[in-house]
Amino acid sequence: MKKLKIALLLGCAVASFSALADGSTLKFGLEAQYPPFESKSATGELQGFDIDLGNAVCAAASVKCEWFDTSFDGLIAALQARKFDAINSAMNVTEKRRQAIDFTNVIYRVPSKLIAKKDSGLLPTVDSLKGKHIGVLQGSIQESYAQAHWAPKGVDIVSYQDQNQVYLDLSSGRLDGTLVLAPAGQSGFLSRPDGKDYGFVGDAVRDDKILGSGIAFGLRKGDTQLKEKLDKAIVKVQKDGVVKELSKKYFGDIDVSVK
Repeated sequence: MKKLKIALLLGCAVASFSALADGSTLKFGLEAQYPPFESKSATGELQGFDIDLGNAVCAAASVKCEWFDTSFDGLIAALQARKFDAINSAMNVTEKRRQAIDFTNVIYRVPSKLIAKKDSGLLPTVDSLKGKHIGVLQGSIQESYAQAHWAPKGVDIVSYQDQNQVYLDLSSGRLDGTLVLAPAGQSGFLSRPDGKDYGFVGDAVRDDKILGSGIAFGLRKGDTQLKEKLDKAIVKVQKDGVVKELSKKYFGDIDVSVK
């Protein structure tokens, strides 16, 4: 039994080292259902801010990117099960998530805002939303925020495994609004024909404990070597202006800089 444990530990160490070696492959987990962060083109190719960012970080770290599509609410469990090396899926760093996994340094920050019909008069407040139906992505920090701040006070929070289904139910009238990361809501719904009658309403919601300090790559607990390598690569792409360029390309004037 003791020999088996030693063999397993050695196996883990070799796997960790191989992920760090120049020219090796870094496996990223993501859910490709959240444009403009990550989605699939008509031909099935991955595209979006996090895809370009991941490729830039891999290049800076002298490794190759490989991608594994997993539902967002299953990403942490899949990471812990070693199905991939890191999560790269617009995941905010929160206290709750830090209990399960580690993170790289924060790479960028984006606001969370409520989308509703332009003439609805709704605002992201309990008084305004009481009795309304608000859609959120299952496993997201927006779901956690809505469940903590709105659900106990009479707002009906409806969770979905796919944000695109939220938009469908919103445009069909089954929902009154959705709480999303602003860039995702802009490109995934508001910039499309079915979102023409909708818009962001009110200010961005705030709760640093739930919504987190920014977006980073998720790592397994104790994977310090990989964290060090990725943190160095992240600093490089930030200093080289890559994050700023990608932000302008995908998010327009939305400021996602780390301050």
